[in-house]
Amino acid sequence: MLSAEFSVSPLASSLTVSLALLSVAVFFFIFSSISDSIGRKKVMVIAMICLLMTTLAIALVQSFHTLLLLRMVQGAFIAGIPTIAIAYIGEEFSARALSVAIGIYISMNSIGGMGGRVISGVLTELFNWRIAFVFIGCLSFIFIILFMKLLPPSNHFKTRKFERHKAVTDYLAHLKNRTLRLAVLVGGLHFFIFVGLYNYVTYLLTAPPFSLPTVFIGLLFLTYLPGTISSTLAGKTAFLWSQSMTIAVGIFLMIIGILVMLFTNLLAIIMGLLILSFGFFFSHSALNAWVSTRALFAKASASGLYLTSYYVGGSLGSFYLGFFWHYWHWYGVLVGTLLVLIVTSLLAMQMMVIEHQASETNPNYQLLNVK
Repeated sequence: MLSAEFSVSPLASSLTVSLALLSVAVFFFIFSSISDSIGRKKVMVIAMICLLMTTLAIALVQSFHTLLLLRMVQGAFIAGIPTIAIAYIGEEFSARALSVAIGIYISMNSIGGMGGRVISGVLTELFNWRIAFVFIGCLSFIFIILFMKLLPPSNHFKTRKFERHKAVTDYLAHLKNRTLRLAVLVGGLHFFIFVGLYNYVTYLLTAPPFSLPTVFIGLLFLTYLPGTISSTLAGKTAFLWSQSMTIAVGIFLMIIGILVMLFTNLLAIIMGLLILSFGFFFSHSALNAWVSTRALFAKASASGLYLTSYYVGGSLGSFYLGFFWHYWHWYGVLVGTLLVLIVTSLLAMQMMVIEHQASETNPNYQLLNVK
């Protein structure tokens, strides 16, 4: 719809997603530092209010460049929520409730992504894409009021002075840690192809022979739903499998989903997206756990580094798959996706070796990870 209204190519239109995600990655560091000084809830509320105003402003844009600028501003304010929310959970929840709370939080990410896509698809079909932004803005206003009233104040938050040199040193040390670096690369590469694939499947299904209406394209994102289940399920497999095995199983399921979509019919595409989403969030949850358990210090910055790679990957995926789409269309996109999954499979094998060596050194290694 945006390609048609502003007369831009699919690749240019994908910038409305890519630039927003890139902006999220850049501003993580700024909001994390601010929240260390003035508190978690206060920063999240301010970010949500600014995000609401930007969302409503997008409904009024008249040029594609203005749209891109406001999408970047949206991404900047979205960055004020994820890492701070995880920090809030870590400070305010008991050890017993912590893993459950984070599992639910990740599940809600999949529901949020799915809900926004479905709502915007339906409203665009019934009215236009501007009404979709207005409606989502109004819905966000209700959620902000509930958030302000229902979320308890930070009772265990301790103000910390931001030390730029120490923060940079911590990030560099995490990057030098091969064990963490592997997870950071895998997470970024997975979101790299996940976002890009979902962008180009919409072009496939709106063109002949499918020629599906926008309302169906919105409903297509209900295929995110398995991720709500798999992200929680991945935490429970810690008692059965190693974390590297959980990551590998997630990658294997993603590959199966891509292969299913080689059969270019609507049922195969839907089934493939369902399997892909299940595998993606299954692996994503295990990767978060890997980073959390293997960061020996500054765990918040380690998680921030993972999320930065994750969102930078998501911002660039459409450019990478755009090349395959331009020359070979849908089959090219699938081949480009499989090439990346081959790389992450090799990285996951290295993670298995690391985990195996650690378990030989310390017989209680897996039990410590579960705890």
